[in-house]
Amino acid sequence: MTISSSLNAGVSGLTANASRLAAISDNIANSSTYGYRRAETEFNALVMTDGGRSYTAGGVMSSNMRVIDQKGSLVTTESATDLAVRGRGMLPVVPGPQYNANPSEPELLLTSTGSFRINEEGYLANELGYYLMGWPADIDGSIPNFPRDTVDGLEPVRFSLNLQGDPTTSVAMSLNLPATATMSDSDGASETLSVEYFDNLGVSQNIAMTFTPTVPATGMSNEWTIQMTDSASAGAVIGEYVVTFDDTRAAGGKISTVTTVSGGAYNGTTGTMTVTVAGGPIEFDIGAIGDTIGLSQLSNSFAPISINKDGSPVGNMVSVEVDENGYVNALYDSGVSKTIYQIPLADLPNPNGMIPMDNQTFKPSPESGSYFLWDAGDGPTGDIKSYAREESTTDVAQELTDLIQTQRAYSSNAKVIQTVDEMLQETTNIKR
Repeated sequence: MTISSSLNAGVSGLTANASRLAAISDNIANSSTYGYRRAETEFNALVMTDGGRSYTAGGVMSSNMRVIDQKGSLVTTESATDLAVRGRGMLPVVPGPQYNANPSEPELLLTSTGSFRINEEGYLANELGYYLMGWPADIDGSIPNFPRDTVDGLEPVRFSLNLQGDPTTSVAMSLNLPATATMSDSDGASETLSVEYFDNLGVSQNIAMTFTPTVPATGMSNEWTIQMTDSASAGAVIGEYVVTFDDTRAAGGKISTVTTVSGGAYNGTTGTMTVTVAGGPIEFDIGAIGDTIGLSQLSNSFAPISINKDGSPVGNMVSVEVDENGYVNALYDSGVSKTIYQIPLADLPNPNGMIPMDNQTFKPSPESGSYFLWDAGDGPTGDIKSYAREESTTDVAQELTDLIQTQRAYSSNAKVIQTVDEMLQETTNIKR
C-alpha cells in the first residue's frame, strides 16, 4: 500500500539522518585530534516503483566512508621526532603490545602523523605505544635493499641506551709527495703522517705512515716506500709498499705502479689495499693507477689534503633527527652523527579503502589494494616533515552547517511519519 511505503520511507529517512548525525558528531569531537580523517555520509535513493500508475516510496539508504586521502594542515612543534607526511604516503607503525607478543608477524598499520619519543626500552614510540617502523642501516650508514611490498626487513626504530662506538674499517686519503725529494741531490729525508682510527672498544689508536723517497745516483727516481705501523700492535709493521709515479706529460704526478712488500695486496683498479691492525682489517684507499685523487707526486711540498675514515669514538646519544627522506640520525656528544634507520612511506592505490582503526591508524584491506613502500620523496610520495604534526581534516564551520541541515531533514522525516500516522488514524475512524 502506498501509504505504508510512505511510513517506511520516513523511517529510513530518520535512520539515514541519524547515521549522518553520528558522523558529524564524530568529526566535531575530533576537530582537534591530530591526524584525524573526517567521515562523510552519502545518501542513495531506493526505487521501489515499477513505472505503473501507483507510486511506492522506496526511501533512502545511507553509507559512511572515511576520507583518508584528504590531508590536514601542518603545524610546527618543538620536537624533532614529531613527524608528519607532507604529501602522499603514510608512516608505518605497529602496536607495541602486539609486536612484543609476536615480533615475527607484526600487524602493519599506517598513520599520517605522530608524536614519537624514545621509551624506556629504546623504541621510538608515540604516546599510545605504537612503534615507528623502519629499515635498519648497515654499519656504514647505508640502507640495504629490502623488499618493498611486505613487512620483511621492517623493524621498530630502536636506539641503544648504552654508550656507542664503531670501529674503523676504511680510510681514504689524499696527499701530495714532493717530486724534488726523489732527485739525485736530495737529502732523502722521510715524511711522516699519523692516521687515527678507533679500535673495537672505541679506543683511539693510530697508524703511523712513513714515506721514504728513493734517491738515485742521477736524475729522478719518482719512487717512494710507504711503511705503515700500528700503535695497538706495539709499533709492528702492518704494511710496506713501493709506489712509483708517472712523469709523462699526460699523466705526470699520478700513480704508475705499486709493489706490495708486505701487507694486503694493492688493487690497481680500486686503489685499495687492506692492512690488518690489532683489532682486524682496515681498507686503505690511496687512489687507483692513473687516478687524479689519492696519492700524487708534484712540485716540492708534502701536503696532506684529506683523510676520510669511518668509525667513531665512544659517545652518549644526545638527540635524534629525522630528515625529509626518512633517514633517522642519532647525534652523539662526541660530535658524531650516525644514520641508523630509514623510514619508508607506504602508498596504496585506494587509500580510502583502508579500514579505520583506533588512534588515527588505518589498516590495508583488499579494497585499498596492496601497499608499496617508497623512499620518502621518491615516486608518488611526499616527504617527511619533522618538528610538525598534521591537524584534523574537520572543518568545524562546514560540520555545523551540515548539522543544521541534518536536524531539519530529521524533523521533516519525523513529520512524514506523524502525517502517515494521522492518515492511518483517519482510515481506522471510517465507519461502515
